[in-house]
Amino acid sequence: MLPIVQISLDILTIDEAVATAEMALRAGVDWLEAGTPLIIAEGMNGVRALRERFPTTPIVADLKTMDGGYLEAELMARAGATHVVVMDRAHEETIRCVVKAGKDFGIGVMGDNLACDDMVAGARRLEDLGCDFVIHHIGYDERRGIAARGERMPSPMDQLREVVAAVSVPVQAVGGLSLQQAVDTPSYGAPLVVLGAPLVIDADAFRTADNNVEDSLRMICEKVHSFGDVPVGSRK
Repeated sequence: MLPIVQISLDILTIDEAVATAEMALRAGVDWLEAGTPLIIAEGMNGVRALRERFPTTPIVADLKTMDGGYLEAELMARAGATHVVVMDRAHEETIRCVVKAGKDFGIGVMGDNLACDDMVAGARRLEDLGCDFVIHHIGYDERRGIAARGERMPSPMDQLREVVAAVSVPVQAVGGLSLQQAVDTPSYGAPLVVLGAPLVIDADAFRTADNNVEDSLRMICEKVHSFGDVPVGSRK
């Protein structure tokens, strides 16, 4: 699979989300994500606005679905999403419902293993239940809370190779990654690279002379796309 750069629009207003998306697409980003904050603030309207402005661009609706799986996936598909996110912590029937909606409406289903006791087993379960992609995810509160106690903050990189080896679907690593780590994930066999927005270009390797965010993002996209085909999954 060719590496994909996805920008997570963790933004609260449609206008700012659209403006950021325009900048990101100019820089070479492939997929847009209607982040959970945008969906909470604007609901289907946020997804619909992105679809109207960007009619051919894949759009991930990060619902983090835990229940009502078919209806939530249907609503986002009708609003223009091409992918939806369901949590491994949901009941397996919810995951099955989202997968069925994915087939019925022609959208991809991304299964998220956030907060799994066994992240590798969670990823495998998501694939077994029919998810098209696995999001290997260490949560914001989890990272910050553990670090606040003076303990080592967990990272998706800790088990990324094991998760990739456990499944045969594409993997995305999410949660507290530096830009350099995110750019490196295709070398681990995880071709779906996600960058958060608002963007903070904090890696020296990607800082331009005038600290222009769009140019820095373009450098990141060029680096990711230079990987070429990434072998996906080794599960038999």
